[in-house]
Amino acid sequence: MHPKALLEATADLVGLVLKFDHPADQVVSRFFRDHREFGPRERATLAETVYTVLRKKLLFDHLSPSGSGSKERRMAILGFHGPRDFLKSALNDTEKRWLDNCEAVKPEDLLERHRHNLPEWLVAPLKAQLGDGFWPMVESLQQPAPLDLRVNALTDKRAEVKAELAKAAIKSEVTPFSPWGLRIDGKPALTKLDAFARGAVEVQDEGSQLLALLLDAKRGEMVVDFCAGAGGKTLAVGATMRNTGRLYAFDTSAHRLDALKPRLARSKLSNVHPAAIAHERDDRIKRLAGKIDRVLVDAPCSGLGTLRRNPDLKWRQSAKSVEELTVKQAAILQSAARLLKSGGRLIYATCSVLPEENEAIAEAFSAANPDFVPQDAAELLQGLKVEGFEALCAGGEDGRRYLRLWPHRHATDGFFAAVWNRK
Repeated sequence: MHPKALLEATADLVGLVLKFDHPADQVVSRFFRDHREFGPRERATLAETVYTVLRKKLLFDHLSPSGSGSKERRMAILGFHGPRDFLKSALNDTEKRWLDNCEAVKPEDLLERHRHNLPEWLVAPLKAQLGDGFWPMVESLQQPAPLDLRVNALTDKRAEVKAELAKAAIKSEVTPFSPWGLRIDGKPALTKLDAFARGAVEVQDEGSQLLALLLDAKRGEMVVDFCAGAGGKTLAVGATMRNTGRLYAFDTSAHRLDALKPRLARSKLSNVHPAAIAHERDDRIKRLAGKIDRVLVDAPCSGLGTLRRNPDLKWRQSAKSVEELTVKQAAILQSAARLLKSGGRLIYATCSVLPEENEAIAEAFSAANPDFVPQDAAELLQGLKVEGFEALCAGGEDGRRYLRLWPHRHATDGFFAAVWNRK
């Protein structure tokens, strides 16, 4: 495609995404459906440019007023993903000089906000938690997330799948913590692989895999994934149960559960029972009260642990929206807890990095429910033979109580998990 045409299309897409009417990935997908003329290389340029603009929005907002043309064009130029000579062949002389001047700006000459590119309401809680780790965290959020796969332990072995991928010229490394994970170099067309088609692998961040591992569901048990969504963790849990027992996948969105169906078919699991519920107090929940061995509550959250993948979330969330979410999180956790039988295990998890969605919810639940005994996440991971388990945990009197994952420390999405056993 001619450079000028590609830059125009990129500017159009940037303009649509910056309206923040819908999640960025949905806007990009719809744009590609409406514009079938783009090949894989053009689509990569379009998508990566959009995500760069979202990651560095405050910096680009600062630099763009000195340029010419529409704002979306200026933002697209600043974030353009591709060779500089290709981009410059689409620019006029004025734009070229402006771009050279922008690229000559030194990071140390910028204000903090133009370096961290985070909304102010998010900066304080991150600095309070991370201290000297704040800037390494910022640096990690400016990079795309790696592509992690989970090998289906029910049907395949990780070493064999790794070798199979190598034959298809796809380089992978075993993940450092999850026993099921492979980390892929680049973004290959996974859906064309036999390993994907037959259900040997699923795309799943290593942190998400660790949540399923921590649940430690056994053969023949009754288990509930309370906020199953598209079912990534459901499938991982089903495999740990060796396709026995009964695994309920509950969600308030039938649409999200529909996305589970083809994945479930590939997985070879027959112990999974998806069910849409109206709310956390649905009659289905009441009927199962006191009967379940293990419950995973991966609660609706701000998603701020996934900013490498979803950088638009930092502009679409707010302190007020997080406050509203915490009310919902506490209610969902309380309702899900009713399902547990005596001796059962409960996990509350989010992909947020904010204490008010994580430790605050867990500690309030513990205070209100003395029949639920907090468990040491580090001890559980040690029992599961997870290497480097201590580095994955934080909080509590000994700093080991909660699973606490960070992109810059663990190369995973940001995750939190608290664990209880019912007396």
